[in-house]
Amino acid sequence: MADYSKSTMAENSEVDFIHKMASRMAAADPLHEVLGQIVEFAASVVQCDSCFLYALEEGELILRASKNAHPDVVDRLKLRLGQGITGWVAEHGRPVAVAVNASQDPRFQLFKDLPEDRFEAFLSVPVLCRGRIVGVINLQNREPHEYTGSEIRLISTIGFLVGAEIEMARLESENVHLSEKLETRKLVERAKGILQRELKITEEEAYLTIQRQSRQRRKSMKEVAEAIVLSEDVRRGLSD
Repeated sequence: MADYSKSTMAENSEVDFIHKMASRMAAADPLHEVLGQIVEFAASVVQCDSCFLYALEEGELILRASKNAHPDVVDRLKLRLGQGITGWVAEHGRPVAVAVNASQDPRFQLFKDLPEDRFEAFLSVPVLCRGRIVGVINLQNREPHEYTGSEIRLISTIGFLVGAEIEMARLESENVHLSEKLETRKLVERAKGILQRELKITEEEAYLTIQRQSRQRRKSMKEVAEAIVLSEDVRRGLSD
């Protein structure tokens, strides 16, 4: 009976934890803040000395959050799929738990910028959204640590929750990128029309002129097109 009560208390504690985390995520905080909260939550529910969260972006795993301060590598450290234990987890979609001598695992890869890679125990869990890998959560311990099935399931659940946030951020980023491309295209088209009219040249020649100015001035084609359009608007304003 005592064991049953202890098990029920543990389950209730996990449910409360997940509810609390989901509520925090629903507050619509910026993604970096959410990811920072995730690593803090994960490190508090499964006792560990380090926690990292990698997001899969354009085929690469990028370190986006760390329990320990790593301002020099967060948002900069990148891994390929299959690279190290983390890359293996992202590639195969299965968790890896190493209780002792993590650095001896054949999949392990040392990163000199991360002293935690010399820790003994290592847990790496995929972050999923609708069955698609969108990231990886890593936990590490200085001393040997046998990660229980309950701990692995809990971190996996956290992965499911944060997966939706990462995927949403990715889609928003893609939408912003597409909007910027469309805006650039419209500006270049308008700038081409101005050059064709003013210089009496073909559409292709106008495009090549903008492209050449972009290279020579080390400006984007959008910036060059904006300057041409602005100059035209100023001339029209003066003539009115």
